[in-house]
Amino acid sequence: MASPHGRTPLAERVEELLAPGGPLPIVAAGDPVLRRGTVPFDGQLDPALLARFVEALRVTMHAAPGVGLAAPQVGVPLRIAVVEDPAPVPEEVRRARGRVPQPFRVLVNPSYEPVGAARAAFFEGCLSVPGWQAVVARHAEVRLRARDEHGRGVDEVFTGWPARIVQHETDHLDGVLYLDRAEPRSLSSNEAMARHWAQPTPEEAARALGFELPQNP
Repeated sequence: MASPHGRTPLAERVEELLAPGGPLPIVAAGDPVLRRGTVPFDGQLDPALLARFVEALRVTMHAAPGVGLAAPQVGVPLRIAVVEDPAPVPEEVRRARGRVPQPFRVLVNPSYEPVGAARAAFFEGCLSVPGWQAVVARHAEVRLRARDEHGRGVDEVFTGWPARIVQHETDHLDGVLYLDRAEPRSLSSNEAMARHWAQPTPEEAARALGFELPQNP
């Protein structure tokens, strides 16, 4: 049976989502909305509705909890994502992963490009693939171009873990899940992660599970 939302204008769909209040339901892998890509934001939501939607994304991200959330993850195929990372990690993890606090940001129509050839590989998870993690090699540094919720331009270079978050969330807007880029042999349940792979880097996992990590120039 076709979804009734397939014929519903985006603004009406967002109003329906927001009506109950509280965190929004997060769409899980297998739902077509995560694979169809998104349409650029071009005023489909008026400023007041956009502000309410952004706040709902923020609340949902915090409740999950996560460090990023893209509109398709709540069933809305618009090119909008939010990110925020308080980075409450030990110092050794911060150093190994380049994970530093990031303020709340709204990314409208984002795109990224690599800066340099270096890649970094770490275990990564996703709110739309609950219970699992896998190692993903991503660009170590990227240049992000976007708009914020007020239409102001964003042109910024991100490194380390913030670069990973930017890539992960922008990929969602293109219908790409982290599993598409992951090392298949690294796939681990959260329980296995806690038992075996809690180290700051995935070198030990690569040796034990039989996958290769990128060799940077």
